[in-house]
Amino acid sequence: MKKLAVIVCGLLLSTNLSYAENSTMSGTVESKCSIWTEVNGHYSNNLAHSLTTLPSSGGIKGSVRLDVLQASAYKARFTAPVAWTSSPTLTDNASGWTSSVVVGVVSVAAMSAYEGLKVVYNNVTEFNLTLAGSTTFILNSSFLYAQNKALPAGAYTSVWKVECIAT
Repeated sequence: MKKLAVIVCGLLLSTNLSYAENSTMSGTVESKCSIWTEVNGHYSNNLAHSLTTLPSSGGIKGSVRLDVLQASAYKARFTAPVAWTSSPTLTDNASGWTSSVVVGVVSVAAMSAYEGLKVVYNNVTEFNLTLAGSTTFILNSSFLYAQNKALPAGAYTSVWKVECIAT
């Protein structure tokens, strides 16, 4: 009987002494797509009512390079400006912004096909980055002030949003 009591007490004590423990695991995900501004665009004002990055008008187009380490894992999204981030006060409505993004220098010849496959909507241009390597994109932007009215003197700044989006 003593042996049975010892066994029962041992079983009861062993169930009370058991416990669970959580084991945490963590990791860091780093993007396999990097964005590098190679040339900041610059607006010229050769006409009193407009600003443009076109070199034929004295401007400088922007240049952004995307380096992709893993093919078909990302798309590039370029959102063109539709308002100034800083400028003198403009009292009239603008006639319009125009913008474009084109494929420039590529590290793999087949990347030049991105140009024909781009998707453009509103002020957004998207490219599926199907190959690993580097692609340079050329950014152009122009602004016309209301009904050919002269722009106020001062500094004008706009910002393009450039993203690598995991697909």
